[in-house]
Amino acid sequence: MDRTDDGRVIKILTLIDEYTKEALAVYPARRIRANDVIDIFADVMVERGVPEYIRSDNGPEMIAKVLRNWLARVGTKTAYIMPGSPWENGYCESFNGKLRNELLDGEIFYTLREAQVIIEQWRWHYNRIRPHSALGYRPPAPETTVVRLTTVKKISETQIAA
Repeated sequence: MDRTDDGRVIKILTLIDEYTKEALAVYPARRIRANDVIDIFADVMVERGVPEYIRSDNGPEMIAKVLRNWLARVGTKTAYIMPGSPWENGYCESFNGKLRNELLDGEIFYTLREAQVIIEQWRWHYNRIRPHSALGYRPPAPETTVVRLTTVKKISETQIAA
């Protein structure tokens, strides 16, 4: 959680891939409901596939019946951590600490929209540029460039003369 300059709460949902360490989503909002979580999960699942498990805390948005039913329908199991046991979700807690230390503690957000833009920029940098010790000091999803090769037709001398 964080706050805007006027004292209003910003809740932040983070979604981390435990294997690749990539931040799949960082969603700041004034409130986060189960339907918001479903929307975020659905977007990520369309892009990345349906995971076998989703590990989470026991927040009301994560244990809501509508979310649990939706996850069951798409074929994902839940792995809830024990209340008061953040070490059971170490990857996410580590990420949340980095988000806090590297961004939130040094920023003053005046609006929710400003927070959304700046947090998304930080997520992009975290995934594509920032080195991760657990990955041999490489980023989890490095920026890549795809070069499209085009076929160049060889023009014969007879074509030029014509």
